[in-house]
Amino acid sequence: MTTGLYLIALLPPELLREQIRVIKEEMKDRYGSAHALKSPAHITLQPPFRMLSQEEGLLTSVLNRFAGSQAPLPVELKGFDCFPPSVLFIRIEDHGPILELWMQLQAELALLSSLGIKGDEHRFHPHMTIATRDLKKQAFLRAWAEFKDRPFKASFEVHSIFLLKHNGQFWDILREFNFGKGS
Repeated sequence: MTTGLYLIALLPPELLREQIRVIKEEMKDRYGSAHALKSPAHITLQPPFRMLSQEEGLLTSVLNRFAGSQAPLPVELKGFDCFPPSVLFIRIEDHGPILELWMQLQAELALLSSLGIKGDEHRFHPHMTIATRDLKKQAFLRAWAEFKDRPFKASFEVHSIFLLKHNGQFWDILREFNFGKGS
């Protein structure tokens, strides 16, 4: 029996993912922080969790049903923010629609307690990380001094949720679950 490491997230369209990847590359080149490059730009809905790989079918069935009951939602990105001392991220303007989706997902995942998926016990704060974990304190201070007033603006509509799986080095998109209401 093998286990896998999984993550449930919202992903922006490919073009915006690429634009954010360029910012992550800048964080690596200028500030020595490459960890955020291990995943595509995303908004985490369920932090990484371990699960038996054989249970993927059950999880994908639940996520497919869940996504089918959801309607598209808007996401507006504006500027940067941070979680000191090592995380920089792109700020999301209105957390409301994502928070509602997250609460509904948490209720669904609670029904799958046999899979070992624990609800997010931290306060949920939707964001898109551009630097994390390996960003040293001095580099964080320099980067934040630059990024706190740096402009960034983008918007997109979410039409699906994604299940990602860690391959030992990076996060791969395992499956996309399309929303069923008004998509």
